[in-house]
Amino acid sequence: MTDVTSQTPLPTADACCAEFAAVSRRGLFSGAVALAGATTFVGSAAITTSASAATSAPAVLVVVSLRGAADGLSLVVPHADPAYYRARPGIAVPAERLLARDASFGLHPALAPLLPLWDAGTLAAVHATGLPAPNRSHFAAMEAVEDADPGSAARSGWLNRLIGTTSGTSPLQGFNLAGGVTPTSLYGPAPTMSAGKVDDVRLPGEEDGDGGRRRRSLRTLWDHDRSVLARGMRSTYAAVDQFGPAEAAADHSASYPDTDLGRALAEVARAIRGDVGIEVVTVDHGDWDMHSGMGSAERGWMVNNASALAGAIAAFFGDLGDQAGKVTLVTISEFGRRVVENASGGLDHGYGNVMFVAGAGVKGGRYYGSWPGLGTGDDADLQVTTDYRSVLAEIVSQRFGASTAKVFPRFSPESVGVMTSL
Repeated sequence: MTDVTSQTPLPTADACCAEFAAVSRRGLFSGAVALAGATTFVGSAAITTSASAATSAPAVLVVVSLRGAADGLSLVVPHADPAYYRARPGIAVPAERLLARDASFGLHPALAPLLPLWDAGTLAAVHATGLPAPNRSHFAAMEAVEDADPGSAARSGWLNRLIGTTSGTSPLQGFNLAGGVTPTSLYGPAPTMSAGKVDDVRLPGEEDGDGGRRRRSLRTLWDHDRSVLARGMRSTYAAVDQFGPAEAAADHSASYPDTDLGRALAEVARAIRGDVGIEVVTVDHGDWDMHSGMGSAERGWMVNNASALAGAIAAFFGDLGDQAGKVTLVTISEFGRRVVENASGGLDHGYGNVMFVAGAGVKGGRYYGSWPGLGTGDDADLQVTTDYRSVLAEIVSQRFGASTAKVFPRFSPESVGVMTSL
């Protein structure tokens, strides 16, 4: 089994927890494309209703979700904390093998493709991030992270609220290019689009070489109709028309790792280079649910995932061309893993984690966050000292000039310092 945007097949051992496996079977990482709410399907893509076409976006945010709860203590190793090595005799990464090592932290050696970004000051890591309270259910934690408005009855995700603060109303502003189900973060009243590939964005029944007959027929049918459905249809074909430059953009997927995430980020870069007004893009990367068989610092599940993640992100930033100056990427996972390795050579569900922020506006080449120290009890967790929303709020305010109160209601973000001012 290989997830939609995962880099490697799941291990042959039955390591995945039952809940995460059930989520996968329900289609969260499958190739089916679907949107909750009122949508119009466009070939293999799905588009919500809207009123106007897109214009060039001044900033683009790419959110890469590390599904299954990545172990932040392996990705960014706290080598100066002696509890780390006591807790992980079989899976710890030796300090001498770490990259970009400072007095406290270092990057997993499999993240080597990201070193040029780190050295250029466009990649940073924020440690001990996460939800305000522990939540060890994959499904519930994903919902909480992507809704980002605890206690609210409103059905909208933080990225949909971000789109709602900008001036446009095109479905192209919010794009899920992972295939599969559009995440909670994009759900809400603002129009969004979902597709597995750039070339999937077309009208139902439209074929290459039809001379535009399908589009002319739809315009004849809907252009003078004043109903809500007609407005949605006009929005649909306006968005498809607007998407042409993305389809015309060169496909550079051969320069990416031959992985699902590599292929997905190649599509994202192509769409961004088309400059069709995309503002936010979501991509999934799993499976990180490493309850057993995690592997060593030299080989195994963690090495494979980290290597694939780093290779795809590095290729992505090398592929953006003249659009690179407006693109920021952030990684997020629903929760972290326990400090102490288990008897199966893996890690059970934990709490705190790490977030990577790369690209435009990032004050990179360093580690951020307040380190709480690690315990070595059986239930020891990395405690959260930075609410993940504070990291996202800094991106939202500094890159988009958006109101953090509208995107993250009832939340007062703390300063992280990872982003430059507008």
